[in-house]
Amino acid sequence: MIKVLFVCHGNICRSPMAEFLFKKLVKDKGLEDCFEIASAATSTEEIGNPVHYGTKRILDKFNIDYSKKRAYQLTKSDVQYYDYIIGMDQYNLRNLERMFGKNNKFSLLLDYPKLYRDVLDPWYTGDFNSTFNDINIGINAFLEYLIINEKI
Repeated sequence: MIKVLFVCHGNICRSPMAEFLFKKLVKDKGLEDCFEIASAATSTEEIGNPVHYGTKRILDKFNIDYSKKRAYQLTKSDVQYYDYIIGMDQYNLRNLERMFGKNNKFSLLLDYPKLYRDVLDPWYTGDFNSTFNDINIGINAFLEYLIINEKI
């Protein structure tokens, strides 16, 4: 089983969007038994809060249930547990490294499709559709990477 943790600053916009869309993607491909997928925050600012309404709108379009999701801050045990910890932007990566040191489990989502840029943050842009597009591109490339490199 491949354990994947998506990470952003608050765990209410980008990382839960990535979590639930990746869960749908692997389920649609019949691979859900191969994965454990979650998301977390690097900060404590939103802990316990539900998914942001903009992310809810995107997930609702796909009839994805996110109702039990509450913002959660990752811990040292998460870093030990998960195989892949995927940040949404450089700031997330710096926070991960500041909190836990450098780790080869840490990567950025848009590095997988070789875009080498941050996933747009809708907290600042208000543009959840562009964030969805970034995440969709990223998770599809990430799954391709796993199929090739993890031989699933």
